[in-house]
Amino acid sequence: MELRKLGGTDLRIAPLVLGGNVFGWTVDRDTSFAILDAFLEAGFNAIDTADVYNRFHPGLQGGESETILGEWMQDRGVRNKIVLITKGGLDMGLGAEGLGRDYLPRACEESLRRLRTNYFDVYMAHRADPNTPIEETLEAFQELIDAGKTRYAGCSNYTPDQLAEALAVAGDGRARYDVFEPHYNLADRSNYEEALEDVCLNKGLGVVVYYALASGFLTGKYRAEEDLAASSRTRMVSKNLNTRGLRLLDAMDGVAARHGASLSQVALAWVMARPSVAAPIASATSVEQLRDILKSVSLQLQPEDFTALDLASAATPS
Repeated sequence: MELRKLGGTDLRIAPLVLGGNVFGWTVDRDTSFAILDAFLEAGFNAIDTADVYNRFHPGLQGGESETILGEWMQDRGVRNKIVLITKGGLDMGLGAEGLGRDYLPRACEESLRRLRTNYFDVYMAHRADPNTPIEETLEAFQELIDAGKTRYAGCSNYTPDQLAEALAVAGDGRARYDVFEPHYNLADRSNYEEALEDVCLNKGLGVVVYYALASGFLTGKYRAEEDLAASSRTRMVSKNLNTRGLRLLDAMDGVAARHGASLSQVALAWVMARPSVAAPIASATSVEQLRDILKSVSLQLQPEDFTALDLASAATPS
């Protein structure tokens, strides 16, 4: 398996990034450790998490994912084998949020503590902060880079204008965003493929995409309203449960049958083939599920597969 260069950084990552959002939420500590062990043993190396995971779920307060991941890296002694990506800036309660110089360093320190490390490979703004000038945010990131707290800065959920502005004012004591994390998958294409992708290509950003399986919709297990009862992401899945979404699943069924692959593998292989994308992020709730999605790396889609998938997914969801 060939590692991919992450934009203009010196980081090289496997073509699939493991999403840590499920750790401490739908996956307990022991299962998380088993998934992480299997991921590393299979030759993969990049893991994505965030301080806020999983504050937005009942009974959780945030930091659960980072805590489990930190315990695993320390227990296994594998920090130097991991390309570690985490994010900060979202509301952690009691007014702890934002990308200003008064809070971002504190958020960074808390994540470092939970992850039991002294540096990140990439520290990301989880989304733009409308209350803080971008210059201040980038100066705060530069201070973290200068202090050795993170090797690179990145951002997620920025609009094309926000991303372009951040890149335009970088330099002269301000960090540059070298990595970008957008929402992108076969079912949700337009947001990234229009202006955002142009910015990333023109500026040489390393792109890792989240929701690569559309919150599970692209696994094919949700094809009727009654299937949603078993999902913890009903709202996110249901938006694709329409005529277009079912047409897309039909096309994916055909591609999967031709290759003897699962729909998850087809969805991930399609993203991996996008020239502007270094890797998709995908989560797993079991070792068996992980092994299935890891096979996407070896799936070689053919021109007729891309034609079928592109035609089925071209329209904006209704």
